Amino acid sequence: MEKSLARYIWSNTKLQQLWILAVVAVSMIPYFLSFDLPKQIVNGPIQGSGFEGEGATQTFFHLSYTFPLIGKVEFFQGIQLDRLQMLMALSLVFLALVVLNGLFKFYINTYKGRLGERMLRRIRFQLIDRVLRFPPNHFKRVKSAEIATMIKDEVEPMGGFTGDAFVAPALLGGQAITALAFIIVQNFWLGMIAAGIVGVQAIVIPRMRKRLLDLGRQRQLTARELSGRVGEIVDGIGTIHANDTSNLERADIASRLGLIFSIRYDLYQWKFLVKFLNNFLAQVTPFLFYAIGGYLALQGRLDIGQLVAVISAYKDLPGPLKELIDWDQMRQDVQVKYQQVYEQFNVEPLINEKIQEVDGDIVAPLVSSIVITNLAVSDDSGARLIDHVSAEIKPNETVAIVGPNASGAEAFAEALGRLVWPDTGRITIDGKDLLELPESVTGRRISYASSDMYFFQGALRENLFYGLKHAPLKEPAYNETEATEAKWHAIEATKAGNPTLDPLSDWVDYSSAGATGPDDLLKTIRPVLDAVLISQDIMDLALRSNVDTRVHVALADHIVDLRQALRERMQQSDLGNIVVPFDFDSYNAQATVGENLLFGSMKRPAMNNRRLAAHPYFQTLFRDTGLSNDLYAMGLEIAENAVELFHDLPPDHPFFQQLTFMTADDIPTYQALLQKLSSRTFDDAAPEERSAIIRLSFAYIEPRHRFGLLTDELMAKIVSARKQFHENIPDDLSAVIERYDPEHFISSTSLMDNVLFGRIAYQQADASDRIRAIMGELFDSLDLYDDVLSIGLEFDVGSGGKRLTMVQRQKLNLARALIRRSDYFIFNRPLSALDQRVQDQITHNIVNGLHHEGEKPSIIWVLSNAKLAEMFDRILLFDRGNLVEAGNFPELSEQNGMFKELLS
Repeated sequence: MEKSLARYIWSNTKLQQLWILAVVAVSMIPYFLSFDLPKQIVNGPIQGSGFEGEGATQTFFHLSYTFPLIGKVEFFQGIQLDRLQMLMALSLVFLALVVLNGLFKFYINTYKGRLGERMLRRIRFQLIDRVLRFPPNHFKRVKSAEIATMIKDEVEPMGGFTGDAFVAPALLGGQAITALAFIIVQNFWLGMIAAGIVGVQAIVIPRMRKRLLDLGRQRQLTARELSGRVGEIVDGIGTIHANDTSNLERADIASRLGLIFSIRYDLYQWKFLVKFLNNFLAQVTPFLFYAIGGYLALQGRLDIGQLVAVISAYKDLPGPLKELIDWDQMRQDVQVKYQQVYEQFNVEPLINEKIQEVDGDIVAPLVSSIVITNLAVSDDSGARLIDHVSAEIKPNETVAIVGPNASGAEAFAEALGRLVWPDTGRITIDGKDLLELPESVTGRRISYASSDMYFFQGALRENLFYGLKHAPLKEPAYNETEATEAKWHAIEATKAGNPTLDPLSDWVDYSSAGATGPDDLLKTIRPVLDAVLISQDIMDLALRSNVDTRVHVALADHIVDLRQALRERMQQSDLGNIVVPFDFDSYNAQATVGENLLFGSMKRPAMNNRRLAAHPYFQTLFRDTGLSNDLYAMGLEIAENAVELFHDLPPDHPFFQQLTFMTADDIPTYQALLQKLSSRTFDDAAPEERSAIIRLSFAYIEPRHRFGLLTDELMAKIVSARKQFHENIPDDLSAVIERYDPEHFISSTSLMDNVLFGRIAYQQADASDRIRAIMGELFDSLDLYDDVLSIGLEFDVGSGGKRLTMVQRQKLNLARALIRRSDYFIFNRPLSALDQRVQDQITHNIVNGLHHEGEKPSIIWVLSNAKLAEMFDRILLFDRGNLVEAGNFPELSEQNGMFKELLS
């Protein structure tokens, strides 16, 4: 990076700056003419100079020029105008100059803006490019929030300054000098007064503003530190709550905010002091012009036209001068910001940019051994993690790395995966240093997974296939309009020094996963998902998700077959009563009263039971069917029973988990409401009180809550009201309620509810798990498994993948590494969150799964359970950073060494 911002701007925008400077130079001509024209108008047609005789005329727009050797050349003789005509003509010329000057300003400012935005885009991209090339250990010393703040906010002024870097002093300085020169031409002494004031402003004000720059730098640093601290609070919120340190964090944040306040307060005081002095000097000059210029005019040493022209010219002088002073402050300010950015991002050694070049070609397999020679690795404090280790890992070999915690085994795996760089020694493949190999080789032919993983916010699918996206392999299909827009974006990217790679291209390297295209990708990766035991997790996510029937057409078309097959399978498994299906003519005892009334689901989450109960159509229906009093009385009994049974229980009591209609916080509210309504009927209660009581009835399920409130008569009345409800349902409710239909897919409910088309009996133990197992078999038998799997892969994993459990994240991370068919697989205790039994099972699955059909990639696995080393060809045992034992399982297990101790 260039150390000087001005040099950085000039080197990247030289041609554009020269062009706009030329435009600025040309714009000075009409700018100067606009100063002289008022004098000609006042002295000529207005005061009558040159029009003394009756019918006198003057020549307008006479164009001629005297050339050397040639003599005088006349281009246009001009036209003769009388006094009034000359006034109108000169006024129109003045108007034309105003328009022309405005157009010049418009063009210059627009060009500057575009130039600045391109430069801002360039510098932001270059900073992010440098982040991608930082050495691994540098990330341990920086805060992600601070880096993001610098790239997002602190370089923002640099984009605005780019357009002004050379143009502003040329334009503003040119305007100021033009105005000053014009004043001096009209009257020397008035010109000297203006020059003196300008000199004071140009010298004193910038000196005073140095304090502003220092305060601005302090404000920037403290704001960046605050951003980093807030990022730490967000990332460490669990630790804060676990240790009751939230008030410590509040104190720290309050202290930082207080420091920022004091800096900003000093900044404002000094800023407005400078502004006061600048405005005072600007206003003193007109006073001097009026006093001295008026005196000179009275003495006959200055005509009125000249005085008007001088005052008019000076009117335009403070503006450019003030903006020029502001530009100088901005220049110093952005230089300070740029210097800080330079210091933060000027990291050595950076990863060579050639190592990360785009390569869309097929990368040849690695057929040579990984040779580790005299490898030494230290942490940031200088503690030695690996101490001069030498080893060789051959192609097709499986190597188990074992050792106690902090033995150096993990650091050894990280060095093989290029996550740490050696202090001394080398890791080579076919004689080439691992650190010098392109990432297109190491990132495709070597797969690495550990327990330390990260997932980007977005669909599970995007994170799973992330390791296959190395280069754009297929351009997107654009229509004519989209293609034109894409071409424009590509041109702008080139001008800003950005790559023209299209993120909408198909980046997935299907061949690397063993697939031919997107159609068979899911079938190809299914063995991987099964091996890491995440298939059922993805299936569960799919079952809990809503389905876009426009995308998953086959699944929607087979929903009736699925429902029928599920009923038949449950009958065969003696589970016929485990699901109570929805029937329009009967009450479903396993569903809530509200579900039975609606016989449908809400399309919009905003329409809840409370709003539904308050809807005029519902209230009319309740009154006509008599359900108002029934549900009100039922709600009162529910409230009385709940308050009586649970009012003495602590809020975290497990009984509250059974109360779907009331939380522990609601108990006091309903206790007070019952006392208020004890002597009131339905008609006496207020509308909001009725809604609060009837809401309890809506969520009631007899087999679950067992208050004995649902009689056959009431259930029949609810079914009857349901039919009336759907017969005359208004348009606004019809738009938000989707009726249950046994012959169609219900898009507003989850996939599981669609297949069940009913409710699971609460009395059955493990009913949900048993039904999920049956559903999985049904999806497979009807060739819908990939469709369902695809729905699960659309699940949004959240920021950092935090919507997944730690176990799911580690399984997904392992699957992401396994999908790519690499030559070397490095697993660095990737399943630390799983219990030992599951770890062992997944390890067996992976080792056996990778070595099949003639394929036998190398596997290097840092094991948590030394007994699993029996599966591997060779064992490397680390202790205190040293390789202390090496050999196969039978050899090491018989020796009285450290490995035998680990086994025991």
